[in-house]
Amino acid sequence: MANHKSSIKRIRSNDAKRLLNRYYAKTARTFLKKLRTSTDKKEVVELLPKVSSMLDKLAKRNIIHKNKASNLKSKIAKRAATLN
Repeated sequence: MANHKSSIKRIRSNDAKRLLNRYYAKTARTFLKKLRTSTDKKEVVELLPKVSSMLDKLAKRNIIHKNKASNLKSKIAKRAATLN
């Protein structure tokens, strides 16, 4: 167990940040799945900028790696382009 006040506070703040990061990552994964499984071109075109923005924010906050965000964005853009 931590003995210093600052380390106790750091543990508390790390837990709070971890929960928020998990929420943001899970939300992005849910939207990615929704985008991948959708067959409606209109829905995919609507979701694409929103999901891209989510991925950029996750990369900016170091929740996911920037290259992973770029790879995912590339895949969903390719998916959107192939729909009729």
